Amino acid sequence: MDIVTELSKVIHSGRISTAASVISQHNHDASYHPAADPDVVVFPENTKEVSGILSFANKHGIPVTPFGKGSSLEGHAIPYNGGISLDLGLMNQLKTIEETDGYVVAGAGLTQFQLNDALKKHGLFFSVDPGAEAALGGMAGTNASGSYTVKYGTMRDNILDMEVVLPNGEIIHTGSKALKSSSGLHLSGLFAGSEGVLGVITELTLRVHPIPEATVAVRAVFHDFEEAVTAVVRLRTAGLDLARIEFVDAASVAHVNQFAHTTYKEQPTIFFELNGETEHLRHQIDRMEQLLKPFEVAEFLAETDPAAQERLWDARHNLAYYYIQAAPTKQMLVTDVCLPISKLSDAILHARQTIEESGLEAGIVGHVGDGNFHIIAMVDFHNPAEVSAAKQLHAAVVDYTLVNEGTCTGEHGVGVGKKKYQKLEHGAAYELMRTIKRAVDPRGIMNPGKLVD
Repeated sequence: MDIVTELSKVIHSGRISTAASVISQHNHDASYHPAADPDVVVFPENTKEVSGILSFANKHGIPVTPFGKGSSLEGHAIPYNGGISLDLGLMNQLKTIEETDGYVVAGAGLTQFQLNDALKKHGLFFSVDPGAEAALGGMAGTNASGSYTVKYGTMRDNILDMEVVLPNGEIIHTGSKALKSSSGLHLSGLFAGSEGVLGVITELTLRVHPIPEATVAVRAVFHDFEEAVTAVVRLRTAGLDLARIEFVDAASVAHVNQFAHTTYKEQPTIFFELNGETEHLRHQIDRMEQLLKPFEVAEFLAETDPAAQERLWDARHNLAYYYIQAAPTKQMLVTDVCLPISKLSDAILHARQTIEESGLEAGIVGHVGDGNFHIIAMVDFHNPAEVSAAKQLHAAVVDYTLVNEGTCTGEHGVGVGKKKYQKLEHGAAYELMRTIKRAVDPRGIMNPGKLVD
């Protein structure tokens, strides 16, 4: 069977490619996991075409791997079984902005940057920010979150409805436009985080929020990270209206200074953001300063100027790129875990000690307001000793997290990188996940090898 000829009956041949350059753009993501070529890349323009492609693939048992922007970090979009790479980039329309009801309807290929650019003139914003230019469909597929999670929640918390094409080509909706519902099983919650193993998300109805009247960004520098994390716990339990809480360790601040040409103190640092009414924020900052008095705060700076705030947050958002610049011959291994916030300080201490023992160049950053932290490690994957050290570091951090009632991935998703931990983390529930996979995708065509067996 000539797969291109057959696909041409479903989608225009000009949007089907086997060109080497196109294949190479779709054989990897932003992770360290090895590349693998698809047999063909297709670019559907609408849900009907996606339905036709999946019907064809299901009939012939051809693997299908959804592809958004390729920004994922656990190998989700790598087609290890070949087959079709389904690029949703052309399905990037912003279809509806409903200001009164506070939602938008958007194609799965639209990025959160594009969405927020369009929302600005309406005085609205979409809160989920994974720190990369990611497509909304991929963000839903991995249940992405980011720095605003502490106030606005994860991707799953902001989805009202999704249009999904099942492996047999059937098109369903997982919710409605209502802000809440007690009707039926929570299908939006099931498909958000399913990583393309149950179907293809083609359209999303998402909550959006009014842009706050005012914003204050705060940088607080501590003598050690234990004090920093303890201070975060204190502020979280004091009822402050915190929108973002980000931790950056001393090694990472040094990278910021080197490549962003800043002069920050190279000590553990917490970046905070508060938003709301101006008078309310003045009171909140005063309370924050009072609450931090018992701690060894080496520096406390509150920024209200938008340009200064942007520079401050750039230090956090661009950290991965600074690590890459510092070690251009190596690859970046990024992993994340999430724990109850009461156990976060000990977990970061364990991670830092494990990094020192590994001998790798690595830093710790994280959305500590919700117990989530990340390790950025630079690894020479041609050096067996460094590869072994990286694997041991990764395993040690995840094992510690699971023993301490956490999860092996807070927001990066499972893909292939965290798949081996699923049974350990979920126990008997893992078998239920496999049962659901077999029921929805009996031929196993959807993103095979990811999330569950």
